[in-house]
Amino acid sequence: MTLILASQSPFRRMLMDNAGLVFEAEAARIDERAVEAALAARNPSPQDVAETLAIEKARNVSARHPGALVIGSDQTLSLEGLVFHKPADMSEARSHLASMSGRTHSLNCGIALVRGGETLWSHVSVAHLTMRPLSEDFIDRHLARVGEKVLASVGAYQLEGEGVQLFERIDGDYFTILGLPLLPLLAKLRDLGAIDA
Repeated sequence: MTLILASQSPFRRMLMDNAGLVFEAEAARIDERAVEAALAARNPSPQDVAETLAIEKARNVSARHPGALVIGSDQTLSLEGLVFHKPADMSEARSHLASMSGRTHSLNCGIALVRGGETLWSHVSVAHLTMRPLSEDFIDRHLARVGEKVLASVGAYQLEGEGVQLFERIDGDYFTILGLPLLPLLAKLRDLGAIDA
């Protein structure tokens, strides 16, 4: 059975490679903000948004590969009711980090398996991360050091890199934080007979 990751994220691909999975990767072509706007009338939780985006990404790729088992994943960051998106520029990255300074935010990671357009399974994992208090000067120095790669992350940090220095406490699964809840995914792939059990 062909397994396709509906993502071009290097972090998600690395996690699947490291787990020994044989898969292809193809980016989903969806307008994430349009999907969120359609959900807005239901007043969805950040977890609902992540799960819906994961399903929509998998469905989009599944439409082009109906026989394949497609994995979709998406992550939202929530802080006291506000949902953050990937920063558009370094100024917005600075604003994200200042908002999270000294506070606990949640990373909500949705994952879905779709085959032939049918959602076989979906799941949301949540991690809670407490950022240490950060001075404006430190934020500026940090962003100058790490550069624009922070724009690829919803939180404007990479926990697997220097971003770890921003935190004082992390509660949750490391794979969820990186954007792919690997343990529940592997369990479901075994259940479906898609990988060796």
